[in-house]
This record gives sequence, C-alpha cells and structure tokens, in this order.
Amino acid sequence: MPAKRTTVRDVRRHNRSTLLSTLFFDGPLSRHDLSRLTGLSAATVSNVTGELAEDGLVVEAGLVDSDGGRPRVLLRVNPQHAHVVGVDVGETGIRTELFDLALTRLTTVDRALPAGTPDPTEVAAHVAASVRAAIEQAGVAERGVLGVGVGVPGTVEQGRTAVVHAQAIGWGGVPLEELIRAEGITPPLFLENGAKTQGQAEMWFGAGRGASHVVIALLGSGVGAAVVTEGNVYRGSTSSAGEWGHTTIVYGGRPCRCGSRGCLEAYVGAGGVLDRYRRARGGRAVPGEDERAQLEHLVAAAERSAAATRVLDETAGYLGAGIANLVNLFNPQRIVLGGWAGLALGAQLLPRIEQATAAHALHHPYGQVSIELARLGPDAVAVGAATLPVAALLERGADPRRQPSSGADVA
Repeated sequence: MPAKRTTVRDVRRHNRSTLLSTLFFDGPLSRHDLSRLTGLSAATVSNVTGELAEDGLVVEAGLVDSDGGRPRVLLRVNPQHAHVVGVDVGETGIRTELFDLALTRLTTVDRALPAGTPDPTEVAAHVAASVRAAIEQAGVAERGVLGVGVGVPGTVEQGRTAVVHAQAIGWGGVPLEELIRAEGITPPLFLENGAKTQGQAEMWFGAGRGASHVVIALLGSGVGAAVVTEGNVYRGSTSSAGEWGHTTIVYGGRPCRCGSRGCLEAYVGAGGVLDRYRRARGGRAVPGEDERAQLEHLVAAAERSAAATRVLDETAGYLGAGIANLVNLFNPQRIVLGGWAGLALGAQLLPRIEQATAAHALHHPYGQVSIELARLGPDAVAVGAATLPVAALLERGADPRRQPSSGADVA
C-alpha cells in the first residue's frame, strides 16, 4: 500500500497539536523555549502560536528574563477558553466534577445510586442531572463546555455512539451514550472504561508521569487495570484489554459476579474482601453503611482483631500474586495502585503487597519495577474522564466546537 501523502493541512494540524500539547503539559513557556522543546523553527512557533492566540486557546502569562536581551513573553493554554466535565460512574454512586481548561476543579457533585445492580436508564438520568448541577453550580454556560467525559465499569465499545459491556453488573451492550444524550445533554460525550480514565489521569498528572511502561490498577467494587506501553493505553482488538479483575487467581475458587470462579476480583475487590471478613466473623455483618465505610472498619479493626488481620494478610497475598502476573506479562517500569479500595488497602498493606509480589514474580522483571500508590486520590476516575475531551482538543490542535482561524486550516 502506498504511503499516505502528507499535506500542508496535516503539517499545520501537527504543529498546532504539538505546540498546544507542550504548553498544556509544560507551560507557561516562551516562544524560544517552545522552539527548543519541540524542534520547530522560531518562525513556525511564532506563526502557530499567533493563530492559537487568535482562536482564544493561548494567552500571555507574564514575562521572563532572557540572556541579555529583552524579556521574553510567556504563553500558556487559556484556562478560561472552555470548561470540561468528568463523571465517575461507580456501582454505588456517581461523582461529577467540572474543571476549567487547565483542569482546575471548580465544582463537585456526588449522587448515590440505589442499592443493587445499577439500572442503565437510571444511571443515565443521574449522570445527566449531575452534569447539569455541576454546570449550574459553576455558573458557566452549557455552550462553554468543551465536552463531558464519563468513566464507566466494563468495556466501552467505541463506534458511532459508545456501547458499554459490563458483565459483572448485568450490562450487555448498553447504549449508554444514547441514553445520556436522550436526557438532554448537548455537549460532546466521551465514554471510556473507568480504569483507563484513571490511568490517563495518573499518566498526565500523577504517579505514572515520566514513565513509558506503566500498569495502573483500580480496586473498588470491581477491579481493572490500564496497561500503558510507550505512553499509549493498550486496548486490544475490541477495547476490553485490562480486565485484570477477571483473570483467574484460584482455579475453581470463589464465585465471581461475572459468573466464573476464582477471579482476582472475588478476592481483592471490595465485595470479595468484605465477604471473606464476614465469614471470618462467623457471619456477623460488618459495621458501616456502605462498602467504603465497611472496608475502613476492616482496616481499622486489624489493630485489635485476629480475624481482620488474617483477612488483610490474605488480601495482600492475593493482590501481590495478581500484581506479579502483571509484572510477568507486561514488564512495566511502574505499577500504580489506585481506586478507593486500592488506596485504603495500599496505605495499610503496601509493604506486604510488595513482599507477595516479589515472591510470585520473576526476579529480573520484578527488579525493574516499582509499586506506588496513586497520587490523585478517589477523584482520579473523574479527573481522567475530564481529560478525554481535553485529549481530543490537544490531538486536533483546535477547538472542535468552532472553526479555527483562517490561517490554520486543520478542519
């Protein structure tokens, strides 16, 4: 097949994307620094940043002294150009956050979901209501929202509209994007698996930054992972790569919500950990109004309860064995443990998890990897979801809601 011919339009789009991305991640920067960092000529940098400023995407951010010459003007991405919304759809609740274009959080809206298996139509209604509430609380116009990112459980099949497959909660081919759109949400929608949105957030701003080969593990009610290689998330042929929670850790073991047995999620997901603790307590209920509160009780009880200590030790072992599988399969530089349950368990168990990983992983790849806790806290999925429309903007080098300046023919 002959190579695709590169057009002037392609070059312009690439240059805009390169400069806008560099300013987003490393700014404020002078034009001189942009030229040095990107390898683009001074003339190209001057022309393209002028176009970006004309489109309202870039603004001046002060002056910096130069080597004996006039002070240089610093540039940055304009945080007021647009707003983005990130939504974390969990199994027990929805967290929605609104950010400016610098991803400074402006508002947060939390909504609980009814107990039991989440109904897709109800979830869509809650997502739409929470997005509207976040926009209203921030006092911004809906037309000023660049896009709404939504992190969800399960696999997201990307097509004309996004469809969600989440076997563990009974969602098979749910047209969630259409359901949310039917609730009256008009900004562009971006749906992705929650572990992958958390992974992007940690790669951009958190514990994954600076590494090219990373696995970001998410532990909550469910268990998933984002596998990053050469800086890109690996999705597989149908975007279901990363279903780490449904790899088998014990043949013929505990039943899993997905219908199989012995899945890692059945041992280290919040529900599995708490079920083992209930059994260790002779069937008595674990105090706490929800899984998060119950897991906090379990962690705190380890100081005085042999049963709690035993369950946590077992959990560290199962989790370490599961992480060792990631080490052996993917040979990452770094493994990041996140999610609300992952952070709660990791804060207490990280040394034991590392010991168990070392005991099950091959020595050479284990010697190259570090295991760290996620740095963005329980908001990581929502932050990552908000990066989805930003990533689309950076890739295009222009605001998809409007035509760029006439000199930057990137449409």
